[in-house]
Amino acid sequence: MVFSQYGNLMSAEDSIDRLRANQTKQILSLASKTLEYMRGGLSVDNCQAVCKLLLPETPAMAIAMTDNQNVLGYAGTYADMFPVGHPIRTAATHRVLASQQPEVFLTAQEPALEPMQQHIVIPAGIVIPLIVRKRSVGALKLYYKSPASIDETQCAIAEGFGDLLSTQLGMSELDHQVELATKAELQALQSQINPHFLFNTINTIASLIRTNPSHARELLREFAVFYRQTLENSNDLIPLSRELEQTRRYMLFEIARFGEDRIVANRNIEPGLEEIKVPAFIVQPVVENSINHGMRPNAPLHLDINIISDKEDVIITVHDDGCGMTQEVAHDLLAIASASRKGTGIALRNVNARLKACFDPQSGVTIESEPGVGTVVRLLLCGALRTSHSPQI
Repeated sequence: MVFSQYGNLMSAEDSIDRLRANQTKQILSLASKTLEYMRGGLSVDNCQAVCKLLLPETPAMAIAMTDNQNVLGYAGTYADMFPVGHPIRTAATHRVLASQQPEVFLTAQEPALEPMQQHIVIPAGIVIPLIVRKRSVGALKLYYKSPASIDETQCAIAEGFGDLLSTQLGMSELDHQVELATKAELQALQSQINPHFLFNTINTIASLIRTNPSHARELLREFAVFYRQTLENSNDLIPLSRELEQTRRYMLFEIARFGEDRIVANRNIEPGLEEIKVPAFIVQPVVENSINHGMRPNAPLHLDINIISDKEDVIITVHDDGCGMTQEVAHDLLAIASASRKGTGIALRNVNARLKACFDPQSGVTIESEPGVGTVVRLLLCGALRTSHSPQI
């Protein structure tokens, strides 16, 4: 960034490069600290925290952050004159937001304050636009006690801070878009519950009314609970035991439909893992996939659900000895643009996305399969035992 409109601040390109190199360590050390806040977007709490973090790293008398209309964070001198939540009061900020170009002012600025505060002036400052996807979303402002305090180093620092915060805000917006898409996809899955499963289950219960009324009543009660819990609280984190109970209900209906000799299910869970919090609707879709695509015409399907811990991680494995598939097809199930087995692919991709959103980024779904042998689906919940509260999605 070259402030061409201020000749006394110009420097040779190699000098700027050296300054940037000298500031790299400082910027990187702050990156992890500010990331926690900026990934949450521009809010009063986040911006206030970032201003307090950045102020000690510069000789500025104050640091402020805004969105396109209001002050969202302010730390330093005159903090009581620029309360968060109030409209932007400096003309330089409005110009920067409109032009998307940084501005340095070396003459005293009089912000638009209340009449009793007109004696307040800002001697000098640097205003940096915060830009996400080529649009101004806010500004970072560094105020100084004297124009002499602003040199190439301060300009490089301001640029570094601005670039860092803009990048992190871009990541926040991307995360939000992924979250919205994932939630919308989950809601679409819930509103379009497999009609074949619905009709088959109702028909199964209807036939049992004549042959085994008590079993029919039991299944009907379970069926009501199953659908209520599927359609409610889909964005909440729930105990793993509740997700497994929902999976058990699903298998009850399929066993009633196909017969106890056609589906043989076993579950093993490491003691102490029952109450870890997980997103709803993550195990049942995997089991449904195994039954829908793994069952052989004339052989039982063996399903094993195993849940273990590995240090801070939790691993949920669903293993079947069904028809299996090629690794190419297995890969397609998690591919974004998969057209094969559309419904199953959407469900597994949704599980994969929600695990990554709720736990460490290395979390997700892996599939190993071989035609005629069976399929192993693993859900890796990285950091599940470390994190007491995870983002909800």
